[in-house]
Amino acid sequence: MGEKMNTSFFAELIGTMILVLLGDAVVANVILKKTKGENGGVIAITAGWAFAVAIPVFMFGSISGAHFNPAVTIALASIGSFDWADVPMYLIAQFIGAFIGAALVLVLYYDHFKSTDDKSTKLGVFCTGPAVRNLKLNFITEFVGTFVLMFAILGIGASKLADGISPIAIGILIWGIGLSLGGPTGYAINPARDLGPRLVHFLLPVPQKGDSDWGYALIPVIAPICGAIVAAFTYNMIF
Repeated sequence: MGEKMNTSFFAELIGTMILVLLGDAVVANVILKKTKGENGGVIAITAGWAFAVAIPVFMFGSISGAHFNPAVTIALASIGSFDWADVPMYLIAQFIGAFIGAALVLVLYYDHFKSTDDKSTKLGVFCTGPAVRNLKLNFITEFVGTFVLMFAILGIGASKLADGISPIAIGILIWGIGLSLGGPTGYAINPARDLGPRLVHFLLPVPQKGDSDWGYALIPVIAPICGAIVAAFTYNMIF
């Protein structure tokens, strides 16, 4: 691995770790028992996730491009804007970072996991799940959410108005997607963000945990990848 690729690997790993650490932690702060932010509501969660994305984009955008999302990496490669040879390295970094970030949330909120009885609430700290289980509609929801994400990322990247403030614009984008499209499935829109923490729930000693819901786990992995690829080709075709 060359020096540039080594730097990009760690930028993607640490950036995704920060993203998941802050994102999962705001969920823990709001939905677990006996926290300072208990019952903070959807505004707190969606704002927390928006900031969780914007901060590492500011930090690492000039180093790795700040993907932090396998769907984004694969979509960019599919339209020739990213080298396919570098995709595996980026994906490995993203999944490792997501796992570490979620594991840190477990450590920091361990006593609050112990204080929370509901097993689905504990799982909800780590990964997404449908409010109403309808796998076809759940897939479409994640597809559309990630389509909007990828299409807007490409538009922001091409806009002169966004010069120097693209991380802020992307944070606003994540906030908007969460507020508007997050209700049905929790807006994973990122395979690493969902699968990495789900593995933490499955493998690590979460107090009195329940099932990791592997029957749903493919939706937030496959749908975002499909949505991002279609968005990238659509954007290229139009613009």
